[in-house]
Amino acid sequence: MTRSEFSRAVADEFGEAYGRTLVRDLVLDPLGQRTADQALASGTAPRDVWFALCAAMDVPRERWHGAGRPQPKR
Repeated sequence: MTRSEFSRAVADEFGEAYGRTLVRDLVLDPLGQRTADQALASGTAPRDVWFALCAAMDVPRERWHGAGRPQPKR
């Protein structure tokens, strides 16, 4: 997962505004008591941050994988 895929997944799952708030403000235990923004800035893989965010927000597991990928062109 790239940073842009992470951003797309957050917006798709939580909406633009609420997603930005979660990434900026929600402290995530699995990321060492850091926010998603802090974890990404320190080099944590976007996929690991996405999984921690999904777990914290009780996102159903079937929506964890493949999130953020662009739709295939037809």
